[in-house]
Formats: sequence, C-alpha cells, structure tokens
Amino acid sequence: MALSATLQTRQNQSLVMTPQLMQSIRLLQLTHTELLQYIEQEVEKNPLLERAGADGSAGSDRQEGEAAPDAEDADWFRPELSENGREISDRLDASPEDVFPEDSGAAVPDAPELASQWKSMPGAGSNGADGYHDLDGYSARPPTLREHVNEQIIYSFQSVADRLIAADIADHLDPAGYVSFDPAAVAERLDVDIAAIEKVLHALQEFEPAGLFARSLSECLAIQLRRRDRYDPAMRALVDNLDLLARRDFKTLKPLCGVDEADLVDMLAEIRVLDPKPGNRFDSAQVQTIVADVIVRPAAGDWSVELNPETLPRVLIDRTYFARISAGAGNSTVDRDYLNECMKNANWLSRSLDQRAKTILKVAGEIVLRQNEFLAHGVEFLRPLTLKSVADAIGMHESTVSRVTSNKYMATPRGIFELKFFFTASIASSSDGEDHSSEAVRHRIRQLIEAETPQKVLSDDAIVGLLKDDGVDIARRTVAKYREAMNIASSVQRRREKRALARAGG
Repeated sequence: MALSATLQTRQNQSLVMTPQLMQSIRLLQLTHTELLQYIEQEVEKNPLLERAGADGSAGSDRQEGEAAPDAEDADWFRPELSENGREISDRLDASPEDVFPEDSGAAVPDAPELASQWKSMPGAGSNGADGYHDLDGYSARPPTLREHVNEQIIYSFQSVADRLIAADIADHLDPAGYVSFDPAAVAERLDVDIAAIEKVLHALQEFEPAGLFARSLSECLAIQLRRRDRYDPAMRALVDNLDLLARRDFKTLKPLCGVDEADLVDMLAEIRVLDPKPGNRFDSAQVQTIVADVIVRPAAGDWSVELNPETLPRVLIDRTYFARISAGAGNSTVDRDYLNECMKNANWLSRSLDQRAKTILKVAGEIVLRQNEFLAHGVEFLRPLTLKSVADAIGMHESTVSRVTSNKYMATPRGIFELKFFFTASIASSSDGEDHSSEAVRHRIRQLIEAETPQKVLSDDAIVGLLKDDGVDIARRTVAKYREAMNIASSVQRRREKRALARAGG
C-alpha cells in the first residue's frame, strides 16, 4: 500500500474559551475589594468608561469640557442606592500634587489658591460653615514590628557597636516576635565576643512589649513573668514543663512545682493572660473589613434576599464622548479600531457586572430557600447542602456556583456568614428521618461537652450514644475528629482540668 499525503475536510464542535469569557469567569470569584481594584484599572485604560457616583452622575474622572451624557446616551449598571452611598475611590481622588504642592516641585500657592486646593480634599464642606476639616480622619499607618524595634534601639544603646549588634539580631525577628540565630556565627561575622552578643540580646529582651526577642515559648513567658515579678521557682518549673501543661497532666506538675492543686490553678490563670506571640500586635498586613455581598431580612413570614448596594460597582459608558471622538477620527483606521475596541470592552464589562450580580443573587436565593430552618431557628437546623444540588436547582454548572460562593458573604439576622458556610457534608440519620449537617453535629458535640460536670465527663463513646439518641448515626472516630478540629481536649484531659478547677473553687 502506497503512502501519500492527502487533504481532508472535517467538521467538529469544541468549546473555545475566549479571553473575554475567561475574564467573565474570573469576575465571579473576585471579592468586593478586588472587583473595585479591577474596575479602577479598566477605567484608567478605557477612555469611554467612568465610575458612576452614588446619585447616578459620572465620577470625578471626566475631563474638563466633556459633555455629560443624557440618560438615553449611556449604558448603566446602577442599582438603587441610599443617599449616603459613595465610592471609596471617589473620596480618595485628590492627588499628592493637589494636597502637597511643595512635594511636586511647584511653587507654594497663595492663600486663596491653597483654600481652593484644600476644598478638593476628601470630605470638603462636611465639617461646618467655618471651612475647617477634621484632620483626625487622616490617621497615620501604625508602625510595623521592625519600625517599633528600631526606634527603641536608637534610644537604648549609646554605643555604635551595640547598635550594630542589635540591628543584626533584629534582622532575625519573625512576625511573632521570636528570634532564631546562632550567637557564635553573629559574633564571628561582626568580629565581637559572644558575651557582647548575649549582653545585647538581654537588653533587647527588655523592649516593649514584654516577650520580644525570646528564643522559645518558655523564654517568652519567662520574660513576661519577670516583668510581673512572678517568676519564682514554682513558676519556673511550670514554664520549663509546658509539654505537661499542654497534656493537662496536673498530677505530674504538682510535685514538680511543689504546689497543691489550688496554687497550680492560680498559676495556670496567670499563664493564660500572657501573650505567647507579642509580635503579632504589630502585624503589618492590611485588615480588610468583611462587607456582606447579600443581605437577608425577614419579610412577611418569609425572607427577603437582596444584593448589598454598597458592594455593587457602578460604571458608565459615555456614548456621547464616543460619537464625538469617532467623528473627529476621520479616516484613520488605527484610531477607529482603537475606539471600537474600547467600546467593545466597555460593553462587555457592563454586561459582565450585570450578569455577576444576577448570578450571585440567584445562588444566594437558592441557599436561603434550602436553609430556611437555620435562619429561623439556629445552627442546629442547618441542613446538609452540596454545590451540585444548588447548581442543578438553578440550572448552572457546579464550578460556577463554586466561584460565586468563594469569598462572598451573606448578612442574616443570625450574623454574617460566608456562602461556603452553608455547604456542609451529610451525616446519616439513625432513624428514617432527614440527614444531618456536619456543622450542626459539631455544634451539638460542643454543647454536650460544655454541659459536662467534673463528676461526669463524656467520653467519645458516650457522645456517640447521645448523638444516636438524637437520631445521628455517627462513628466514634468521626466524633474524635470533630472534637480535635474544635480544639477540645480528650475526656481524660478534660476530667483532670475540671476536677482541679472544682477543688480550687471549693
């Protein structure tokens, strides 16, 4: 049989992920803050896009002389907003050159000009007729751990050599405030004696807050106890045997510390108020406040589900500006292609934001429908729920529901919950009733343990029996897994602690 090259025509179907489709999918899983940042980037790149103000007007990005678009000339994605709703970005629109002209190399303006620039700052006109503004609203960034330590080093060491050693040791600080380094290696590198390293380290351990520059948890607690003048031989023995304390082995700790149960309980109370990670209070990570994407309210015996208007982005497509610039582009193919591409991207973003909001609302509505008993009566009535069951009910793909529920929050009369919270595994019923949610079972285990008495501490087997009486078919290893996940000690350790506390109280 001869081999030869031939041409064949073949038809087939395939799913093609266009860049815009991939971007639409990505928008679903963005948080509120991430979405605002993304829109800011799009507004900067696309001259046809603008942020919409809370009252529906264009944001502050419009260039001077541009005509405001009519309602019929603009595409809006703008839900109803309260009168006080404002974009954070609108309130932070002043540039450094406007506020601090001397920093940009410009001449210092006269008083009238300065007053005009001052009025452009966020919150202008909101502090009374006298024209003064509340500068307390512009607070400084809190210092980081290293900045806090560096400031103390400057005032604590007179010698340049000691400052150099202190700075080198400070380079080994971890976020919790501990240091881990080899004194001999540091001494060799800086060409000093190890005694000098130890001396500086001892001085660093006197810094505030107490416990910084410790090399272990025991040393961290010992430093804090010395500041309180409570580091006696008994407390030293307790701090040196933290492994026994973690196991709640009070029977072994009492002779080691030379105290009775009452004194041991008092010592434990002192240990509990210490800070095992003093550096964490200087965490430099920016804290993001949780803002609910969906709000659920009681409504005439049912539940009202609506999107939070504060988390909905508002963008405007300026079609009037597009028409004016297109007319001035003449026969330039490059300019026309650029404008058409900008219009296409703007239309896509508007539709994607609209679709994102509708998808979130649809998923949230189905969750509320499935978890009606939880909203009415509490976590004991949380039902098992899977992404697939919600996806099938609303006619979406399971992956879409997964993206929608990631990092999205729902405000309910029982608190703010991440949408993922409502999706829990199913635990079979010991009778013919409905299955139980794993979260509800964990809550029930916690309730049983909290109700224990020193004379009757429940073992995992006993908890299994009580849960079966409540209609929950669960294995002992599952109870142990849930208990450990909630950081609850074993029955033996709980019994030791409860009896010691009871005797101390008596």
